[in-house]
Amino acid sequence: MDRFPKAVIDAAAKEREVTLITTGRKSGKRRPVTIWIATDGERVYIRSGEGLGRDWPQNLLARGEAMLRLGGQTIKVKPRLVSDADEARATSHLVREKYGSYVKPSKPGEQLTKGEKAVFELIPDGDGQ
Repeated sequence: MDRFPKAVIDAAAKEREVTLITTGRKSGKRRPVTIWIATDGERVYIRSGEGLGRDWPQNLLARGEAMLRLGGQTIKVKPRLVSDADEARATSHLVREKYGSYVKPSKPGEQLTKGEKAVFELIPDGDGQ
């Protein structure tokens, strides 16, 4: 599986907000959105705190690709919707560490939060540049 270069992982750890540009599933127009980003040091994650009902996650799922502005570069990415509950919860802890205690991870055995149901791992599409 493709991985991002270390510089991209470092930028994901450092930057508070990034721009994700999806293509509208109905309009076909480019749609930028400012979002949070987190990393575990190997993978890059984004999530919609309001769940999968928002436009950008639906566009991302429908098109299967987007552009990510991060660390002074624009990178073509493809999404992997995180379906494993434990991995989704782990990303909540990453987001909580970076952005604050108001991010509330669910506990094992509990239903996932809206944000945990809308976690995407971003994967470089091509060479990661």
